[in-house]
Amino acid sequence: MAEASDTPDATPQPQSQANPPPPSEPASSTAPAEVPLRVDDFDDNDSSYGGDSDAASETTSLYSAIFRHVYENGRRYHSYRAGTYWGPNDDTAQENLDLFHHIFNLSLDGKLFLAPIGDHPQRILDLGTGTGIWAIDIADLYPSASVVATDLSPIQPTDVPPNLEFQIDDFTLPWTFSKNSFDFVHARCIYGSVADYPALYSSILDHLKPGGWFEQTEISVIPKSEDDSIKGTSLESWGPIAWECGEKFGKSFKIAEESRDIMESAGFVNVQRKTFKWPIGPWAANKKMKEIGAYNRLGWDEGINGWAMFLMTKYLGWRSEEVEVLCAHIRRDLRNKNIHAYQDVTVCWGQKPGGTSAVVTE
Repeated sequence: MAEASDTPDATPQPQSQANPPPPSEPASSTAPAEVPLRVDDFDDNDSSYGGDSDAASETTSLYSAIFRHVYENGRRYHSYRAGTYWGPNDDTAQENLDLFHHIFNLSLDGKLFLAPIGDHPQRILDLGTGTGIWAIDIADLYPSASVVATDLSPIQPTDVPPNLEFQIDDFTLPWTFSKNSFDFVHARCIYGSVADYPALYSSILDHLKPGGWFEQTEISVIPKSEDDSIKGTSLESWGPIAWECGEKFGKSFKIAEESRDIMESAGFVNVQRKTFKWPIGPWAANKKMKEIGAYNRLGWDEGINGWAMFLMTKYLGWRSEEVEVLCAHIRRDLRNKNIHAYQDVTVCWGQKPGGTSAVVTE
């Protein structure tokens, strides 16, 4: 699983995600007085309220702003709320997302999720859908369900199942969906996208039906090794750098490690977590792990530039050339057969109170 400017050299600032108090709460006595909206003084030559042709032109302009892209350091980024998400959306990035979808399928033995959502979900929401590949698969799996998938980038295909709708939206902003309307909300790899997880989880709870399920799958950005073979390598340095980027960006990359605790604190019940190990490289003896490791190494090799470039140049003050050097050193480590690195992948799911309890244990 947002931005600020479509000017290549603009430096977007992280935006606050604080939620206003619900209408039922009394306003603070120290709150500033509400400022009324001033009506613009249109003259006869103003086209903002012109005829049908002017309206069509305005609509075209608004849509073109969404489909316009930001280009920086040789990568393409989304323009809608530019700068609020760190990852590129160019062809290389899209292929990388689809590659990791394949790795998730290998890890879960072809399953798209682990939560016990039942056989007949009616409404499903996918947050930060990316290329939309998971949403397409879930729509095919449940043809009677209405599936909605949101993202900041308009990179999804148009030839999709009839029960699937893609929307360009920022799921960290107030939701416009009907409350108590979804049977299942899904999010995958939205690390570094959320400034306020309790607020996001509150929105998810509000919009799930009683008894509905939320599942979040995240990859830890901390490479590890059980034999200390990663010690002193550039690959080992990546984890602390990624965590520092998240802190400076204001959107944590630690959610793989923290999702269960935050989910329980937010009010979800029957919370479960399952952790998988993904080797980084084909070094594992187990056939399945060797295959996962080979694909994961390819994902790192092709993805590391996109993971690093925006955040490290914008928020750590690195030059693009310095980022490229780090990426080259990490790629060198990826091909060192003596480095037996892996990373944890967590799947965490929880239920909104009020429905039938159906628990799948780890």
